[in-house]
Amino acid sequence: MSNKKVFFKTFGCRTNQFDTQVMMSKLKEFELTQDDTQSDIIVVNSCTVTNGADSSVRNYISSIQRKNPDARVILAGCGSHSKGEALFEDEKVFGVMGHSEKENINEILKKEKRFYEIGDLEHIDSTIVEEFVGKSRAFIKIQEGCDFRCSYCIIPAVRGDARSHREETILEQIRKLAANGFGEFILTGTNVGSYGQDHDTSMAKLLKKMSMIRGVRRIRIGSLEPIQIDEEFMELLDEPWMAKHLHIALQHTSDKMLEIMNRRNRFATDLELFHKIAQKGYALGTDYIVGHPGEDEKEWQEAIARVKELPLTHVHAFSYSKRDNTASAVMKPEIRGNIAKERHRELTELVKAKNYLFRREHQTNLEVLLESGRNGIYSGFDQYFNRVEVESAEDLSANWVLLNEVEVSSESNKAKL
Repeated sequence: MSNKKVFFKTFGCRTNQFDTQVMMSKLKEFELTQDDTQSDIIVVNSCTVTNGADSSVRNYISSIQRKNPDARVILAGCGSHSKGEALFEDEKVFGVMGHSEKENINEILKKEKRFYEIGDLEHIDSTIVEEFVGKSRAFIKIQEGCDFRCSYCIIPAVRGDARSHREETILEQIRKLAANGFGEFILTGTNVGSYGQDHDTSMAKLLKKMSMIRGVRRIRIGSLEPIQIDEEFMELLDEPWMAKHLHIALQHTSDKMLEIMNRRNRFATDLELFHKIAQKGYALGTDYIVGHPGEDEKEWQEAIARVKELPLTHVHAFSYSKRDNTASAVMKPEIRGNIAKERHRELTELVKAKNYLFRREHQTNLEVLLESGRNGIYSGFDQYFNRVEVESAEDLSANWVLLNEVEVSSESNKAKL
């Protein structure tokens, strides 16, 4: 049993990346491998946020059956809740395991008979990850699930309602990782900004306690909702350990579309919030869905004009993808794919130009954590979440550098040391 090789294939978000690290840390009687053609067991940590994500997972599983037919495929992640039953019944996978089972992975992988162990949607991890395989930044999952019911989203159905991890478990994990040399911590979860609402605490209180741990140099936060940014949180924006980048999920800038999407934010207050944070010197990112049913030309023209008013520097833009079993899936009128594609291009080009101007204005005092490198070129992110490539004769992997001179191109920032 001890020499069986396990390969992890991770799809989707940072929360899934963290969950894979949890599973890796729990393997006691198996060997990790980076080659799925040589593995005995393949754990697919799946994403189900769109129908396309489901297709990617299915295609990968089919490819394994061709290139490594003897491997046992285990389905984990969000797809286990939405598509696990069908894949199990069709014998496409050896086993299915839900989120709540990942801490038992060592025992689960020993099973000799096919299994379907979906668990429950109320589970909270207690695992403390002390190392991140091949990483210089540490992802810390602080909560699970979501209480929002946006019309296009299936995630609450596969991740459950919002529930926070214990504060002491989070802080203990950060203490151990900081002692192991990690300086940057990225807080992740399904709906990060809801942290603490079930424990009579808050994101701001957690951040203050994190900042007091020796070795913590920079803290980044995953995606926040506009209504989750309160006065207590705003007071932390001047702290030196806060990464100067916030990702605030707007999803759209048309109030009509926000209503159709069952969102809790509206543009006037979003605009005011963004300008207030930008005045503190922050880069600002957002999520944005184009081509959602109901987004006619008039709505789009209003929406893109409003994007121009926002001090945006980053965007995760998505062309709407119908997701079965969501309210949006039956909405009309649908937007043609070629129109959505053009709107996606227009939006990303606009924000890319805004990002270039921001980088032109922020060329000095860049604190960069370099992650990896080859042939003397090292890459990492500065405090504004902009990628920087650094040329150096010495090995700078996992090192911090302070740059006061960078070459700003349309694609990235570059420097020589």
